[in-house]
Amino acid sequence: MKNVAILAALLLGLASVAHAEGTASAGKAKSANCVACHQADGNSVNPIWPKLAGQHADYIAKQLSDFKSGARKDPTMKAMVAPLSEQDILDLAAHFSAQTVAIGSADPAKAAAGKRLFQGGDAERGISACMACHGPSGAGNPQAKFPSLSGQHPDYTIKALKDFRSGTRTNDLNGMMADVAAKMTDADIEAVAAYINGLH
Repeated sequence: MKNVAILAALLLGLASVAHAEGTASAGKAKSANCVACHQADGNSVNPIWPKLAGQHADYIAKQLSDFKSGARKDPTMKAMVAPLSEQDILDLAAHFSAQTVAIGSADPAKAAAGKRLFQGGDAERGISACMACHGPSGAGNPQAKFPSLSGQHPDYTIKALKDFRSGTRTNDLNGMMADVAAKMTDADIEAVAAYINGLH
């Protein structure tokens, strides 16, 4: 009977961890330091800073936790997340995920090539289709913590892919993004980024 009680307590503890959630209203109140770069609604105006609006809460929380632990490196973000508690991170993630992303418009000179790579990849070069993980509309996969890409700034997407390609960024699941980006040329990256900007 004692073993059953211990097992029940452990399962209850695991369940509470698995269901830890943030509160959007609390996140809004805590977002004052975020808005200078990402804006109150999560649609940053500087194209090198990512749009957070509409991004999956679990993905935002993972990235903030990775900045805090050093698994993802950025001196500015490291300083910003240093004082955040786990609950602060969950609340901020809930707030920004509840916002609506502002969709851009794809550069027509690059978007056609980007669409081909996004939807079909390039089997000859071993480049997987982006939509295999991120979905045909770029909505991502929240269960797998694959981000939404829809409407993201091209400059930010280019930086992210080049960081994966160079090994500057290494917090992707099983090195999947590093593997894909390693096979992409600058032109491929720019084309996909242009297509994603208008994707929804």
